[in-house]
Amino acid sequence: MNNRRLLAQRLIALFGAGWLLFDFPLLKIWLAEGSLFGLQLQWMALFGAWALLIALLAGLMESQASE
Repeated sequence: MNNRRLLAQRLIALFGAGWLLFDFPLLKIWLAEGSLFGLQLQWMALFGAWALLIALLAGLMESQASE
């Protein structure tokens, strides 16, 4: 039962981090103009953060499944 509670707390923390990360005021601050290899940095940062959240979620769920 303790592992389920820990997983629930981690999922809530991940949701809160995603919400803050993609909330408009903070999103406006860290999305800067610029380019790297012809790609705009704001799109790379946005999809990179999105991919990181998905990877963290997958890691949490896989660690729960293996127990």
